[in-house]
Amino acid sequence: MKGGRIPYSDEELAWIEQHKRMIRRESHALFVEEFGRDDVSLTNYTSLCKRKGWHTGRTGRFEKGTVSWNKGKSMPAHPNSVATRFKKGSTPPNIVPLWTERLGKDGYIEMKVPRPNPWVPGQKTRFMHKHRYLWEEDNGPVPEGYALKCLDGDKTNCDPKNWEAVPRSLLPRLNNQHGRNYDAAPNEVKPTLMAIAKVEQAIQETRRKPET
Repeated sequence: MKGGRIPYSDEELAWIEQHKRMIRRESHALFVEEFGRDDVSLTNYTSLCKRKGWHTGRTGRFEKGTVSWNKGKSMPAHPNSVATRFKKGSTPPNIVPLWTERLGKDGYIEMKVPRPNPWVPGQKTRFMHKHRYLWEEDNGPVPEGYALKCLDGDKTNCDPKNWEAVPRSLLPRLNNQHGRNYDAAPNEVKPTLMAIAKVEQAIQETRRKPET
């Protein structure tokens, strides 16, 4: 009857339980051959084992302490891989050399330098703003709470003398937020704008200090 449960003899059930640890596909093939049960598909066979709780014992995972079957064995290489295999001592073509420069999306020049990458553990090189790298080589790390301000307005001028470490709180006073556009101002006006911004910042900080 279509859709009905397939009957199994006691002998057949005993045989299936005895071979439950085998790979299902292999034990099913042996069962069909042993008992001539062409009417029992692999799906039928597997469903029966699940109903009876006859599990193979395999989870599909490496259990703790299991030794890999290929431990200590050398893996054969396909002969076609020889042409594209890395040679000992060769440099991959996608490696960017030190001191390589590029223009970042923010308009600053970036340079690959020999400094550890804080975002990639173990990587000894990184790209960083060229002007900052050169400034720090002369002056040490930029103090916390400070930023480097381009004095002539040209972000690509990486001469350390063209950059000054200023408090980050000073930066808004140099842009349009305070009616100024330091970077677009004529070079002869820039020192005056910087001086005014610093005086305003100093006055504000004085007002914030509690009276003694």
